[in-house]
Amino acid sequence: MSGPLADPTLFRGLVAETVHPGAPKSGCYRLACVFLLLFERKGCLNLLAIQKTDTEGYPWRNQVALPGGHIDPEDPDALSACFRELHEELGIESHEVIFTGSMGHFQTINDRDLEVFSGFWKGDRAVSHRKKEISRVLNLPVQELMKTHIEKGYHGWIPDVHTLLYPVEDVTVWGVTARIVHHFLEMIHPLRNCLGP
Repeated sequence: MSGPLADPTLFRGLVAETVHPGAPKSGCYRLACVFLLLFERKGCLNLLAIQKTDTEGYPWRNQVALPGGHIDPEDPDALSACFRELHEELGIESHEVIFTGSMGHFQTINDRDLEVFSGFWKGDRAVSHRKKEISRVLNLPVQELMKTHIEKGYHGWIPDVHTLLYPVEDVTVWGVTARIVHHFLEMIHPLRNCLGP
């Protein structure tokens, strides 16, 4: 793989040049943050995701999500909170991540405002995960996500929550995570040929 999708420096430029969703004006949202982490495995670009536990009454039961969480009062800023959550959830240290910028704000149906940070994970190891909240770690192939994005006609518009679905193997990415993935795929769409056939 070549080009800006595999090069953190060039990808950082792509993130900086893209217009991302801004923070909501209303103050009724609870602040949170997630990491959109890319990594290469066997020559393919992947997105690191998690699946929440199958716990009855848990609002995010079985959902596919990006690693992250709430911003605590003691966190200096949202990025620091995101790195803290990444370490707590998956054991990934900040020095293992090449930070490439903020991809804006996305709101959930339960009044949370997520700031999405992007980066490249330099690790090539299995990660541990917080078993109380996470059932498993997922590697989502970006090429497969882009194929779905194009085949379902998502390019150029934002479908509603019931339409915007990205099935990958035995899971489906939906909700706010699907909207984040959609924004990411729209951002890299002009460079989709870098992903391969």
